[in-house]
Amino acid sequence: MPRLNTIDPATATGKAKEIFDGPLQGKHLNIFKGMANSPAALQAYLGMAGALGQGALTSAEQEIIALVTAEKNTCDYCLAAHTYMGKAAGLSEDQTVEARRGQVGDAKLNALATFTKSLLDKNGFADEGDISTFKAAGYTDEHVVEVIANVGLNFYTNYFNHVNGTDVDLPAPPALETAGAS
Repeated sequence: MPRLNTIDPATATGKAKEIFDGPLQGKHLNIFKGMANSPAALQAYLGMAGALGQGALTSAEQEIIALVTAEKNTCDYCLAAHTYMGKAAGLSEDQTVEARRGQVGDAKLNALATFTKSLLDKNGFADEGDISTFKAAGYTDEHVVEVIANVGLNFYTNYFNHVNGTDVDLPAPPALETAGAS
């Protein structure tokens, strides 16, 4: 159960109403209903997510970063959301599970997952080897900067959901220990 007020889009007023009726029209997820307690914070999330959506990383690559980060931060809400969004971006369910483990079968996506996991494990202190291995897979300095930005954005949502206790309103992702097992 959420610990913060849940803003109902139907009765929202002011800036929160503008956001629900504008960029979030038809996207009334629980995370946004909680973030709407601060329209400025919700607008900051939307602005950063929108800007990164226009960057060099593909949607699938952004979802890999989100899944690695959500797993590291044990954010159930974000694991569900980014499994759902990852599949919509073209990842297979197996790839979403692999990303959570920090090791993806596709070589380029694996370099991304490995670099993201390294950033998280080292609190951002990537070394020359981390960067050169990532770039050897076909990524550039632009991608390095965007990985860092995406990790930051995902920390925001992970931590928001931890504090709020956001109710998960998307399908649960497969459990790691049983995912992919036949």
